[in-house]
Amino acid sequence: MADVSPAAADVLPPLVIEAPRIEPTLARRIRVVGLDVDGVLTDGGVYLGSAKSDGADVPFELKRYDIQDGLGIQLLRDCGLKVVIITGRVSDSVAQRARELRVDAVVQDPEARKLPALTAIAKDFDCTLDAVAFVGDDLPDLAVLRRVGLPVAVGNAVAEVRRTATLQLHAHGGHGAVREFAEALLLARGEWTDAVERYVASRSVPASAPEHAREDAHA
Repeated sequence: MADVSPAAADVLPPLVIEAPRIEPTLARRIRVVGLDVDGVLTDGGVYLGSAKSDGADVPFELKRYDIQDGLGIQLLRDCGLKVVIITGRVSDSVAQRARELRVDAVVQDPEARKLPALTAIAKDFDCTLDAVAFVGDDLPDLAVLRRVGLPVAVGNAVAEVRRTATLQLHAHGGHGAVREFAEALLLARGEWTDAVERYVASRSVPASAPEHAREDAHA
């Protein structure tokens, strides 16, 4: 029988079973968190279609985002970290999601030149790439992942990305991977519990809306 064992270079490193952990000193050094979109903030699927408007076909694109990821991003920003989105696909959906999340920068480059974009962003925030974490899943992310201080692979990442990343997430893109990373990073920084309690406290006080607005809300 022919030997079908994979070559040593093709064997992936074992994935950790327990929750991903980040060395606290490294975690506290991180100032900027960079995120890919397709396959990280989404499951990588894209819905393309068109709709009639004034008799003309208007193309549209739909992506699926994870709400828990969004809250994870909010907690990162509440702890003083800069969160940026860098993607190689141009989409109105990304611009809309970036506005909703109030991220600190977004770059959509159809040529997927992510390393120059992230280098410029880091300079704008007065830090080096050693103080940057980046979460990726596919080949366009490799140039960035090889340079940042904390390269991260989602659970659905390709082999080349998994080999490069020093942190392996369990969750897949679009299904909680960013939230998993946010929690791991803030836990390592010793900030997760306080961040959660601040969030809960902020949602435990009455809204500062006019009395009639509150009455309408309960109608």
